[in-house]
Amino acid sequence: MIVELGHFALLLAFVVACLQMVMPLWGAQKGWTGWMAMAEPAALSQAALLLISFVALTHAFVVSDFSVLLVASNSHTLKPMLYKVTGVWGNHEGSMLLWCLILAVFGALVALFGGNLPDRLKARVLGVQAAIGVAFLGFLIFTSNPFLRLALPPMNGQDLNPLLQDPGLAFHPPFLYVGYVGLSTSFSFAVAALLEGRVDAAWGRWVRPWTLLSWLNLTIGIALGSWWAYYELGWGGFWFWDPVENASFMPWLISAALLHSAIVVEKREALKSWTVLLAILAFGFSLIGAFIVRSGVLTSVHAFANDPERGVYLLGITVVFMGGALTLYAARAGEMTAKGVFGTISRESALVLNNVLLAVATFVVFIGTVWPLIAEMAFDRKVSVGPPFFDAAFTPFMILLALVLPIGTILPWKRAKLGRVMRPLWAALALAAMLAALVWVIQTERSLMAPAGAFLGAWLILGAAVDLWTKTGSDVSAKLRRAVKLPRSDWGRVVAHAGLGVTFIGIALMLAWEVEDIRVAETGESFEVAGYRITLADVRDVEGPNYFSTMAELRVERNGRTEAVLFPEKRVYPVAGMPTTEAAISNGVFRDIYLVIGDQQPGGGWAVRSYVKPFANWIWAGAIIMSLGGLLSLTDRRFRVAAGARKAPRAGVPAE
Repeated sequence: MIVELGHFALLLAFVVACLQMVMPLWGAQKGWTGWMAMAEPAALSQAALLLISFVALTHAFVVSDFSVLLVASNSHTLKPMLYKVTGVWGNHEGSMLLWCLILAVFGALVALFGGNLPDRLKARVLGVQAAIGVAFLGFLIFTSNPFLRLALPPMNGQDLNPLLQDPGLAFHPPFLYVGYVGLSTSFSFAVAALLEGRVDAAWGRWVRPWTLLSWLNLTIGIALGSWWAYYELGWGGFWFWDPVENASFMPWLISAALLHSAIVVEKREALKSWTVLLAILAFGFSLIGAFIVRSGVLTSVHAFANDPERGVYLLGITVVFMGGALTLYAARAGEMTAKGVFGTISRESALVLNNVLLAVATFVVFIGTVWPLIAEMAFDRKVSVGPPFFDAAFTPFMILLALVLPIGTILPWKRAKLGRVMRPLWAALALAAMLAALVWVIQTERSLMAPAGAFLGAWLILGAAVDLWTKTGSDVSAKLRRAVKLPRSDWGRVVAHAGLGVTFIGIALMLAWEVEDIRVAETGESFEVAGYRITLADVRDVEGPNYFSTMAELRVERNGRTEAVLFPEKRVYPVAGMPTTEAAISNGVFRDIYLVIGDQQPGGGWAVRSYVKPFANWIWAGAIIMSLGGLLSLTDRRFRVAAGARKAPRAGVPAE
């Protein structure tokens, strides 16, 4: 009964989405207030119905209702409860239901918190949002129905993919989906503005919180996925430039550009058409990501589905929405004239350069991701584009971005003198150069990666500190008081830029200084790796709730003192018939000791892989700091009161 209720709620949500798509848009075109007013209750109703549907599917997983095909295919009675719940979105159909729910929730949030939006704009935003919902709900209902029943339910299910039975990856998809789908709101604002034929400072401020919320969740989602790949897959890396990894990275880059571009629209009413284009492209890359993940056109260990029919449908959604939005943009972009003028050296110019670097970097990632598909279709050649291409083509743009970011943040609007701007930055530049020199001296191999990464990271962190210092005036005694009173968006910017610097340092030093050792070791044998003495103390069989494991006990010592006792595993999930590698890691502020147990060798002994990874945790610490910066900015009062619209004046107080 609960399953049928969920299915009925899903179908009813589709009907409501159709009404929400047609009536507000038509009402805005004709100026019919009643039809426009229908958008709010429809958006709230659609979100409520999809929440009922999602809860019903979750209930089926929790109680192991194997009469539902999706539950039988992706769950098992012996699976821990956490993974029964996360199994709801650990598959194509369930993840698309979550996608549709998040899409509807964003529409409901616009309805709830957009009280000060102009009626026509609000109706058009919710109408466009509903149109996206209609497309994806149709895709879900007609090609990926999660509520299909089985005539003869099995006693036990087939279990969830073992790689997904992990806390890191359990919560990785929801954060990514909030990021992906949240960009649909920026897209809806862009299309609504094109229909209105007007983009102004208020529009830039309305778009920013939705883009910021999406970027924040994409940051968390990407970091969780990277962390999972680091400790779960057992290969010792954190990023492989896999197509699905790139599918989340491209919207992150474009949304970062959109955030900075919207600032120029808000502050100076410039870059209007460019900002609207970025809002369209940001969601467009989210759609492309959905196509890559679910169509099977590109090989990836992360792919959800390999169904050509679904891929064609998703490609159609991408073509319709991107083609329609870009056509409308081509017709209306000329009407969005910029009011602000600015000099070559100014904050506006710095933000333009920021946008160009991020946009070109995104294009490089996109070309590298789809080139194997293009080469096969156009030239009948199978090619592989791997990390060497991305490292060589993408890294220069990030280096340039890191170099100009601290300067751009303290440039004044309209026009500036570079010499005056650089005065407070010279000390930061000197300290960053001294750190790079220190790294060069202490490293054993003369590689530029570590000093360059240390310099760029320190330059970003110290530049953020200088940004904060200059915002609090010249009176040293009053700086703390003024710092507390700074807008949270200023604090958020400083924290986010510092977090990026921490990540730069972590990536560069880990890649430059990591030590790897691969060997066959007998039980009781000891060996040296980067000054650590590692002993394979024992190997034993262990039984888990739904898996069998070969677990090793490895003791790590340094200078005669025990540093850690680690237990790497090699698991086999009998229902899924799939092995997984569980690395054991001794985490530290300045280094990780990373151990992996492999198969038993024919001649005796076990394959053991050992890594010492300096500053590895700085990569994810930087992502956490960036996320905190985004959260601080999101709590800025201007974003909390209906996107910064003016409050009604109190009685007896004249409006400004």
